[in-house]
Amino acid sequence: MALKQGTPKRRPGEDKSPLHGQVVDELRQRILNRRFKPGERLVEERLAEELGVSRNPVREAIRVLASEGLVEVSANRGASVINMTTQEARETVEVRALLEGQNARLAARRHDKDVIKRIEAVLNKGNLAAAQGRFEQLGDLNQQFHRELAAAGQNTVLGDLLKRLRERTAMLFSPGDPSQQRRSWDEHAGILRAIIAGDERAAATLAAEHVMRAGSDYLLALDTDDQMPWHDTKARPSRSASPKPAKSSGAGSRPRAK
Repeated sequence: MALKQGTPKRRPGEDKSPLHGQVVDELRQRILNRRFKPGERLVEERLAEELGVSRNPVREAIRVLASEGLVEVSANRGASVINMTTQEARETVEVRALLEGQNARLAARRHDKDVIKRIEAVLNKGNLAAAQGRFEQLGDLNQQFHRELAAAGQNTVLGDLLKRLRERTAMLFSPGDPSQQRRSWDEHAGILRAIIAGDERAAATLAAEHVMRAGSDYLLALDTDDQMPWHDTKARPSRSASPKPAKSSGAGSRPRAK
């Protein structure tokens, strides 16, 4: 599949050429969409031929993705998709949950109405896609929701850390069954209600629980040993449980920005 020429969306620091940005974006999406499986080797020559480019932009793209934590490079195997152990995955989810909670607390404190409206717009799209069974769209919408949520915290250092962790954990939070998808967007709505209400404590709690529950779903799907705390029913959130929503003045499950 040859890449199209043009100007793709690029991230700060990777603006070397339009083609370079396209290769980075293409490989990143293949990893996040799990077209490239964890541990799968990324052979420069083969990828260059498939994408219709020289090996140089592929090599540079691999370097960028390695800096994002999506690719690992070793002297023996070359480049391959990161393959986190269960312990590494659990620890990464725990850190992200902690920081997402703090960001949601700040978002409730800052209460930026313009950003809240953008979050609400993404939330409405996600609710509609989930209701209509368009689950293939929810991965990108989930990333958009959390990007806007990070912007609402108005802390650039925290935002940068969350971006890296979102990229790293996006591989863990691949689309699950319909009930999990709908529950995830119900949880998004609860977080936004708390932010709109200015309830810092509820926003932080709901955001942290949301990440921990999604991570728990992933880890429970693995064939892990019984020593993992995720297998302790007292330690993990119940699949049937839903976080207590913050009090909202809006009707229904969809909040309204004021």
